[in-house]
Amino acid sequence: MAAELVEAMNMVKSFRVSDLQTLLASMGRSKSGLKQDLVGRALRLVQTEYSPELLKNVRQLYESRFPKAAGWLAARRPEGIPLAYTRSSSPTTNTLGTDYLNGIPKPSPSPASEVKLVSLPFYQTLETLMPPTELIAQNSDKLQDSPCVFELTQSQVDQVRNSSELRPGLKSVQVVLRICYTDTIGVQEDQYPPNIAVKVNQSYCHVPGYYPSNKPGVEPRRPCRPVNITPWLHLSTATNRVNITWGNFGKRYCVAVYLVRVFTAAELFSQLKHCSVESAERCRERIQDKLRFDPESEIATTGLRVSLICPLVKMRLGVPCRVLTCAHLQCFDAVFFLQMNEKKPTWTCPVCDKPAPFELLTIDGLLSEILKETEDVEEIEYLTDGSWRPIRDEKEKEKERERSSTPEYPVLDICSSEANGLSPAHSSTSQTGKSGAGSGVSLAGAAAGAGVGGGAGAGGGAVVDLTLDSSSEEEDGGGTAGDSEDTDDSQDSPPPKRGRYGYDKDLVTAY
Repeated sequence: MAAELVEAMNMVKSFRVSDLQTLLASMGRSKSGLKQDLVGRALRLVQTEYSPELLKNVRQLYESRFPKAAGWLAARRPEGIPLAYTRSSSPTTNTLGTDYLNGIPKPSPSPASEVKLVSLPFYQTLETLMPPTELIAQNSDKLQDSPCVFELTQSQVDQVRNSSELRPGLKSVQVVLRICYTDTIGVQEDQYPPNIAVKVNQSYCHVPGYYPSNKPGVEPRRPCRPVNITPWLHLSTATNRVNITWGNFGKRYCVAVYLVRVFTAAELFSQLKHCSVESAERCRERIQDKLRFDPESEIATTGLRVSLICPLVKMRLGVPCRVLTCAHLQCFDAVFFLQMNEKKPTWTCPVCDKPAPFELLTIDGLLSEILKETEDVEEIEYLTDGSWRPIRDEKEKEKERERSSTPEYPVLDICSSEANGLSPAHSSTSQTGKSGAGSGVSLAGAAAGAGVGGGAGAGGGAVVDLTLDSSSEEEDGGGTAGDSEDTDDSQDSPPPKRGRYGYDKDLVTAY
């Protein structure tokens, strides 16, 4: 045990920053700080909380960087036990499931041929019930059946029974089945074979189906995630039999069974707030680094605009979050991001479409302070000194400019003749912003000017007497002497239209 502890500490000392952050995050520790702080934190973690699970994480990180040095534990383990099967539980469990598959003895895999499954943020592996084992085709048929068996210990049964419920009928501690490609290069994501069907103790269990695609010409995508087989298991020490039906189309697949603890989006958000919050001072330093003057650049950047609207849900940010490896400062809402990945895991940055694993998420402390100080601002700009200023909407600016440049005109009520001192017909002609005296329309002017025929007034405009009605014109025999001069011209023209008030609609004041 002491030799393995020393070996694990030496491995930690050779880790890169990303390896240290992944190790600390997997054990629920803070992953912020310089490399010296991360190394010291990881060493203390190995010394104080040494466990097989922690040793496994250290070994996997070390092997991902130095694949040829993976045999450091092979000489210290008993013969016949796979490298991925180091457990603290009773050695008498699932012996048949570990050594046999499809009735054929399975040789112990060497460290170089071990298949590694990617760690999932919503699933914490508690124990390995069956390590990754290849599905072997029995014949040349396209549809194959691969049976496998495993057993649960009493402590594992108690963990499942005594766990809390995520929702009615769904336990937080589950037994899950994972399938991936048989590939020894890098870590493998979950991948279902074609025509997959899983039968547990003679009962078919649910396998996630396809997501429908709204885009034309795009095939539906199937979310490959762990298959929960807990409801169909014998929650006792009896043997559980699992039969996997899969399509044999040339690709090789592996199957593994794990005891896991399932987290919700709210629990992951609590971990994120506790372990990964970037301080406001560090955010200001990052802004200053981005806006620092570059002599080789022809264009000097004086500011960076950042929207306070989440690109996922088009709403104001609640908890600003971004990925440490992304170059942009734009954030997205952490709560909505985790909820969307809980239902449809993609772990992709909504700003730049780059991978956004949970281990690299961080909460922006500076933008969190800005959101508390502003309520109606939707965009800000970071300046070279690390400060910021709000950017108001251009539409609001345009409205203010129009409001300040519009002159004040007197408004006349055309319906109230007593208030204006004019009849409704005369007051309607004075709504162009000029006063009644300047319009050239008055009862006295109409009587002193030309007659109904429309002679030119002193101001150059045609003045019309609107006080005469049709009956008075007929009694006077066609009007005054001024009408006789226009008799020849008016005979060929059509009769003027009459309005509801008895005066001609075509007779208006000309300016």
